[in-house]
Amino acid sequence: MLKKYDYKSLDKSDIQQLVARNTDPKNAIQEVVQDIIQQVRLQGDTVLREYAVKFDKVELDKLFLDEDDIDALASTIHRDQQRALEIAFQNIHKFHSTQVKRERTVETMPGVKCWREIRPIEKVGLYIPGGSAVLPSTLLMLGVPARIAGCKEIVVCSPPQSNGKINGFVAYCLKLLKINRIYLVGGAQAVAAMGFGTQTIPRVDKIFGPGNQFVTKAKSIIQGLTNVSIDMPAGPSEVLVIADNSANPAYIAADLLAQAEHGIDSQAVLVSTSNTMIDAVNSELEIQLAVLPRRELAAKAIENSYAIQVGGLEEAIQFSNEYAPEHLILETDQWESITRQIINAGSVFLGHLTPESAGDYASGTNHTLPTSGYARSYSGVSVDSFVKKITFQHINEIGLEQIGSTVEILAELEGLHAHKNAISIRKKTL
Repeated sequence: MLKKYDYKSLDKSDIQQLVARNTDPKNAIQEVVQDIIQQVRLQGDTVLREYAVKFDKVELDKLFLDEDDIDALASTIHRDQQRALEIAFQNIHKFHSTQVKRERTVETMPGVKCWREIRPIEKVGLYIPGGSAVLPSTLLMLGVPARIAGCKEIVVCSPPQSNGKINGFVAYCLKLLKINRIYLVGGAQAVAAMGFGTQTIPRVDKIFGPGNQFVTKAKSIIQGLTNVSIDMPAGPSEVLVIADNSANPAYIAADLLAQAEHGIDSQAVLVSTSNTMIDAVNSELEIQLAVLPRRELAAKAIENSYAIQVGGLEEAIQFSNEYAPEHLILETDQWESITRQIINAGSVFLGHLTPESAGDYASGTNHTLPTSGYARSYSGVSVDSFVKKITFQHINEIGLEQIGSTVEILAELEGLHAHKNAISIRKKTL
């Protein structure tokens, strides 16, 4: 059952408490992660094998699977499953391929031309979660834009299964992406391995991928310790559903549970204009939970979730912008009238027939999104995440005459006379 709140009775501090999630007030997670990172930095492959025994309950002969291993595993899945992965791959590729755009050259003054050119990040690391659920869809969401961007080296890490391998679905995605090696490392230790490099695992320039609170914390720490960057803080999954009386409570319950089944630290929030709708959704949650294979995980996540009754859709959007959800679903006939008011959200799903799971798998948009309120300042993964945009400029004689005195004056007023002289010395030769 979702806990219920009345928006009108909440003050600012109440709202701040409600929108806070996945915090680490006593730094317990940070201390564990810092120790793991330090051990990987010092011991490399040796400690990675020890962590595989400790966390994954498996002894590894080697820390990777090569092309032959991947081919053998990919052949174990049924053709209809392969076809589903192919369709997802095609839709994701189609959507992301539109994101590569050449920018035009701008002449800011006569003879002064400026432009930007795209260059791929050379070495990227993709973390594919594999704890309570193995996510081949995440490999597609990260691998497709990396391939479109033209990254030269794509390093993939994912926790090993109990047999010391990966499942056939992940293997088939590797084949679709033309990636012929995967490293059998999970958790914070995988992030550390890609951040520092080990005897087996290459060091990368940027790390991508969602994970639990330990993985998210590791990414933040690695970014601070090294010059390796990260895509974003992408931790435990979350959804916020806005619904009015036009909504179907069974749809809403299904959408809430789709996030709740990720894990106990996921969160599912309902914001509704109708108390009757909230009660109907709670009833549906009980019905659908009873037959859900991952009901124990989902039930615990629902216990940590809640519903808020609001006075109208504008009030609902107001709360949503405070929450800044990873996934936002508008279960209302009136969605077109309120989309422009959305300021903070990772990805938005419009209308009654657009479940978040469509975006998770196959509609084409990316499901690697900012969580825990970071949608206030981060976008989801795109081709842009895998490239750098370098500025270029060229000044000819006319341009130097046009811009020269401006630069000289500005340099002088800042007291930077060498800057001024770099212009002056050239003007003398004109």
